[in-house]
Amino acid sequence: MAAPQSPRIWATSSSTCTLERAGGAHLFRIDGYSLSKGLGKGNFLPSATFAVGGHDWRLLFYPDGDTEARNGSISVHLELMDEGVEVRALYDLTLFKQAEPKSGCFVWTKPTEPVVFSRSPGKTSHRGHSNFAGRSMLEAWSYLYFPRDVLIVKCKLLVIKLKEAQMPKTRMNFETIQVPPSDLSHNLGSLLEAGEESDVSFKVKDEVFTAHKIVLAMRSPVFKAELYGPMRDKCGQSIAIEDMEPAVFKALLHFIYTDELPPMDDLMMTEKKWSSICSWLRIGMPWKGWS
Repeated sequence: MAAPQSPRIWATSSSTCTLERAGGAHLFRIDGYSLSKGLGKGNFLPSATFAVGGHDWRLLFYPDGDTEARNGSISVHLELMDEGVEVRALYDLTLFKQAEPKSGCFVWTKPTEPVVFSRSPGKTSHRGHSNFAGRSMLEAWSYLYFPRDVLIVKCKLLVIKLKEAQMPKTRMNFETIQVPPSDLSHNLGSLLEAGEESDVSFKVKDEVFTAHKIVLAMRSPVFKAELYGPMRDKCGQSIAIEDMEPAVFKALLHFIYTDELPPMDDLMMTEKKWSSICSWLRIGMPWKGWS
């Protein structure tokens, strides 16, 4: 007969941090570009506010360059408009060419890693290119839509959002192991027969049976009351049992230790009488030898 199996449970937990991306683009059209020249270094033309990744942005076009631009250069910056937040993003800026309005030129290298935008003190809310393009080169290479005098700057923006790591439900891995069959009743029966470490004896007529108080008390409230209750000192280590045959008492001990009934024929007693004795173990009436 195969031994029963019991699963060993190993709890394995995991979590996942997902970086979300939200991208968008904005075209900033400047009509009458030539009229913006002479605005002064550090002064800019702002685009309308546009939203990408749940945040508001705008482009800043400096026709005479920002404060760090070389003379004769235009500057273009991307600015975060939201207060009290830090936003990580990648961006690139492009000038549209007159002959190829659907393609761009002067695509500056994207940052090798996301940059942080913030309007908090000590932080940077706008980033871009101080020397975006030379004004003379821009006009000579016809990047303007003449005769309309139009210049278009395109900004592509990728906002990176960090989400808190999520813990999925715990997954249980079951590893089956072999569990030997229980032999507790056999071990207790052997303990009774050997009489090892016994601490109480019963005299039934001319025979003496040894047993263990803790086993008797565990199996029968009657024995528990007699052996560990107020009358325990009166009982002593040897107890006389009257009105019971030795074979019947021996069978009774066997039942207490192994939870198995001996053959009724060997005891020459009816099943009804045996049931009444077993019932005594649970609800109890004192024998004459204990009273």
